[in-house]
Amino acid sequence: FASLWADHPATVSPLPDVRAFRELAHNYPRRLNEAAWDHRQREISRVSLLRHRPVKWDRGMRLVHMAGALIGSLHLEGALEDALERRLMGYERSPEATARFRSAPPTVLLTTGPFQFEQPAIAASAFRAGVKTLALIPSWDNISTKKRMLFKYDGYLVWSETQRRQLLERYPHTRDCPVYVIGAPQFDVFFQPRFRQTRQEFCAAQELDPSRPVIVYALGSPNFLRGEPYGAEEMARAIAGGELGDAQLLIRPHPIHDNAELDHRFSVFGPSVRVQRTSAPGTPLTARSQDENAIVEWVNTMRHANVVVNLSSTVTVDAALCDTPVVNLDYDPGPDHADDQLIKEINHTWTHFSPVAESEGVWLVNDRAEMIHAVRTYLQQPELHQQGRRWIVEHVCQYADGRCGERMADAVLDFADRVARRSEPSK
Repeated sequence: FASLWADHPATVSPLPDVRAFRELAHNYPRRLNEAAWDHRQREISRVSLLRHRPVKWDRGMRLVHMAGALIGSLHLEGALEDALERRLMGYERSPEATARFRSAPPTVLLTTGPFQFEQPAIAASAFRAGVKTLALIPSWDNISTKKRMLFKYDGYLVWSETQRRQLLERYPHTRDCPVYVIGAPQFDVFFQPRFRQTRQEFCAAQELDPSRPVIVYALGSPNFLRGEPYGAEEMARAIAGGELGDAQLLIRPHPIHDNAELDHRFSVFGPSVRVQRTSAPGTPLTARSQDENAIVEWVNTMRHANVVVNLSSTVTVDAALCDTPVVNLDYDPGPDHADDQLIKEINHTWTHFSPVAESEGVWLVNDRAEMIHAVRTYLQQPELHQQGRRWIVEHVCQYADGRCGERMADAVLDFADRVARRSEPSK
């Protein structure tokens, strides 16, 4: 990754090595804590997720889950989490990080992955060294769908007031911490001219005709909703059969899961159906990152699409930022329709997505015929639901001015200044 930063005034080094947790000493207590909070808070997104994607418990984990439910019913989840944090803090997962913080302690540690595996281990080393920590909640769904954050940070960065309220509700200790509303920094690229291509440039790179409408079908993670590619196939058949006039279809795989396996599947539909290359096939997951070329492709895919079709993903927000009409599936296009109910719940009950799905900023469709009708209508009336798309951007991102990175920098500086003032000796 250092090569990506060669032209920037930053020093880049690999993350320190991180050890795994111990199964009995750490993972069982973590699951106990999660079960207690899930039972106590009954977060609707987590309840739905666990019902449709149940964890395969062994006998020990079933007992842990039952014990967690009992602890939650007794309102003891806070005391349990405090004890768990002390236990996890005492386990050294990254001696390298600890050595770095002892030899050259920073004023502030900013973590952008408090829900991930590696970064909390590094944060623990910072806590033990007395370094104050600031945690960015990196996506709009993390608070309501992810497992519990392992540690209590000293401050937080969130996208919006909506997300701030969710954080204060789900994590009561944050009510005593500075919480900065900064917008979504990763979306600033949509407002920066250096990432923009003309329609001709973009279409040439994607082997598309700039004079014809472009429909983008954006796929989510195949690990979650396995029927998604069937929806893309339905759209590809419609394109190949001329149901949408001279429109073209660009299928955008999820960048993390793009291994070129879709090429053969969609090659049979002819030259009006293209599969985008969002990653180098075969690249290990840990080595994948968006370089400038990938950002240019992402931004211009949303800018130059005439309609974006997806299934309950953040792509909805990407498109809304560009005022591009969005069609969202409200059904499982897979042959067995196994996830129909889960998809309905995501669109109509999940905390982060249901306000967007029901905002009148997207067109929810219940089958193939409705999907084709919605796309055809948007091609004829692209201004339809424009006000709803603006609402989506404001609700999810708070700001749409390309200055969220500046707000983030200002928040980090303000937090560092608070830390410095506290450390000054009293007179």
